[in-house]
Amino acid sequence: MAKICFLGAGSTVFAKSVLGDCLHVDSLKDAHISLVDIDADRLHVSEVMLTNINRTLGTGATIEAFLAKDAPRALEGADYVVNAIQVGGYEPSTVIDFEVPKKYGLRQTIGDTLGIGGILRALRTIPVMLDYCRIIERVAPRAWLLSYSNPMAMLTGAILKATAVPTVGLCHSVQGCAPHLCWMLDLPTDDLQWKVAGINHQGWLLEISRHGEDLYPEIKRRAELPEYKHKDAVRFELMKRFGYFVTESSEHTAEYVPWFIRSDAPDLIDRFGIPLDEYPRRCRKQIEGWAKMRDELLADKPLHHRRGHEYASYI
Repeated sequence: MAKICFLGAGSTVFAKSVLGDCLHVDSLKDAHISLVDIDADRLHVSEVMLTNINRTLGTGATIEAFLAKDAPRALEGADYVVNAIQVGGYEPSTVIDFEVPKKYGLRQTIGDTLGIGGILRALRTIPVMLDYCRIIERVAPRAWLLSYSNPMAMLTGAILKATAVPTVGLCHSVQGCAPHLCWMLDLPTDDLQWKVAGINHQGWLLEISRHGEDLYPEIKRRAELPEYKHKDAVRFELMKRFGYFVTESSEHTAEYVPWFIRSDAPDLIDRFGIPLDEYPRRCRKQIEGWAKMRDELLADKPLHHRRGHEYASYI
């Protein structure tokens, strides 16, 4: 059987998505799954959740939970390691990432890939990931690391340069880019074909067609219309300038490039609808929803899961 170790399993919703998907794969239905987290309460909730799905689907996975201090046991003999850790959490780290730079005029939307927030997040996360990778090298030398944590590019680059662990950085944007673009512009989404350069952050949609017909001319026409332009203003502007649509959302893209969040042109924020401080708002909302979700999952009612489009289970 395959062994899958999930680092950061207290991210219950994401663990459900990735590991629930795996239980739909014939060669993984009897997998040995080890869950790892620093938070015992969240770890327990994820263990109950995954055990419930395993039972409801009638699959034969073996599920174990380990606190981070026992990571060597959890990782031993793993074939695949999924990384979803967030070092420092919302408080104090994410708050500091945003509030301290803001005092000096540096504004951000997500702060997870480029800019000062991404650098700070990388500096506290890279050492932790390298520690995990040293364990992987020792106890699971054949394992593939599928890394979803942000800042994805900096973490993946650091791991590939500093360790011998085969690693791929993953994101959620590429697989949904083309259907979402058509949906925003009120174009049909059936029988779409597309080609994207890139597998994670800021891929480029090189081709998109429906029934064999190139959709780009109509996409570009509609993206300039007043009723659509505001829906994804940053990405539509990049498409206008470079000729291709990018896979990451406008709030991400606004801080991936140097042209939109500028102290010398504050009017661009309103013009392109850039949601400054978006990530802290998301964090607070998720924290508020955790208690309700925790109670629902611990009630242990039959829990179903349909396979989604995250790349992990397909890899």
